[in-house]
Amino acid sequence: MSKTKLFLLVLAILCGIFFIIYGGYDDSPGGQGIGLLVVIIGIVSIVRNKRKTPNTKV
Repeated sequence: MSKTKLFLLVLAILCGIFFIIYGGYDDSPGGQGIGLLVVIIGIVSIVRNKRKTPNTKV
């Protein structure tokens, strides 16, 4: 997995966490749901890409 893709996925997870926290502060269940989906999709994408690429030593 490229470093750029990994960085973008981590950034998406951080944005999802922000949506969850802000949605709780704003009392918005839709915002929390979107944040949760973004976090789950980000984690699943990282795990799938890690399993797909073999371990290479740099």
